[in-house]
Amino acid sequence: MAEIQPPASAGVTSLRGQNLNAVIKSVDMSEEMQRKAVDVVVLSLEKHDLEKDMAMFIKKEFDRLYGVTWHCVVGKNFGSFVTHETKNFIYFYLGPIAILLWKTS
Repeated sequence: MAEIQPPASAGVTSLRGQNLNAVIKSVDMSEEMQRKAVDVVVLSLEKHDLEKDMAMFIKKEFDRLYGVTWHCVVGKNFGSFVTHETKNFIYFYLGPIAILLWKTS
């Protein structure tokens, strides 16, 4: 799996002042939506301490922005295999935290 450079949002300072780099591992999403995903995750890190609360925030924000039904997993150790709508999937790391975000019909 090839890594690609994240959008311009990489290198954001968040999570109590740490410099966090977004590293996209797998993506099927427009660059604009990728940037929005990174921005929403940064916001979730600033608002919440628990991964389940971060995931809920990200899911609800993407439901609001792009219509239902989005799903989100946030964590440091998980496996997954998902089916998604075309152009509506991203898996990336922001610092030490992995984010899996996808939409289904």
